[in-house]
Amino acid sequence: MSVKDKVIEIIAEQAVLEPSDVKLDNTLEDLGIDSLGLVESIFAIEEAFDISVPFNANEPTESDFDISSVASIIAGIEKLIAEQS
Repeated sequence: MSVKDKVIEIIAEQAVLEPSDVKLDNTLEDLGIDSLGLVESIFAIEEAFDISVPFNANEPTESDFDISSVASIIAGIEKLIAEQS
């Protein structure tokens, strides 16, 4: 499974949607994911890929990690994985 597919699967699970309903240009808000759901998604992503996401749950907008859309989250995860290997 690709990074993209796994991230979409995790986000879809949080949003209680089918992965096919999650589009790359969706924001988490579009998908009905609140701040708690976001934190849970980040934890699930960290666990799935054995990475540490530089994400400040208290100040998500001030984080270096771009959570503005599904595509930006995937790009960020791919970058973190590349940096770790």
